[in-house]
Amino acid sequence: MSNSADSPEGPARRTSVWAVRGLTAAVFALAGLIFVTSANTAKGTNLRSDSSLLKLSDLIRERSEKNAELNDSAASVRSDIDALAQRDDGSTEAEDAKLKALERAAGTTEITGDSVSVTLNDAPPDATANPGYPEPQPNDLVIHQQDLQAVVNALWQGGARGIQVMDQRLISTSAVRCVGNTLILQGRVYSPPYKVTAVGDPGKLKRALNDSTAIQNYLLYVKAYGLGWKVDEDEAVTLPGYSGTVDLHYAQPVE
Repeated sequence: MSNSADSPEGPARRTSVWAVRGLTAAVFALAGLIFVTSANTAKGTNLRSDSSLLKLSDLIRERSEKNAELNDSAASVRSDIDALAQRDDGSTEAEDAKLKALERAAGTTEITGDSVSVTLNDAPPDATANPGYPEPQPNDLVIHQQDLQAVVNALWQGGARGIQVMDQRLISTSAVRCVGNTLILQGRVYSPPYKVTAVGDPGKLKRALNDSTAIQNYLLYVKAYGLGWKVDEDEAVTLPGYSGTVDLHYAQPVE
């Protein structure tokens, strides 16, 4: 009768036991590595509820509110500076008149006069194509940057003396930009409907809107899918002066 060492099944069973023990140790080591890596990544915070991992929309809204506060603060400081400058002003009447003309041209002072306002809006949520038109794609049902730019450009072309988009006055460095279905203007975020108000000769302003090729194209989508379009002629309206920063921001090469 042979002993266990000489049995053909003995070495095979011993090898199997050591393999299982080795695999178990490797699994525990890997698990430990994962826990350490996760702890270093989270740095002691909850990965799901860490306030630093905000949604982009929340971040944009937060920055917009902050920018609005800073704009109000800048406007208050500018008003104080203007008051001090007028009190200690040593300029001549001709120089004062030239300065006021420059301020009007720059859009930093309020302006009053007859106006035309244009309101654009997305199509209704349940919008479908009117008879004779193809079914719409998602991009066919929302206001785009090019639509707002077309309105602004047409109003300038019509001789507008001043333009306001939503509650902000436009100046030469203003950029009308859309991200997704929201408007970003001078650091603040707006959702449709979008209202553009221009002070000037109402007849010329409306003719400029009608003559714009880009707006004619937009009106095709109004007819086909129900995008919002409304033009109102108002009596005397006062547009506030631009009160934000006038510093230029531009890209710089990385050194």
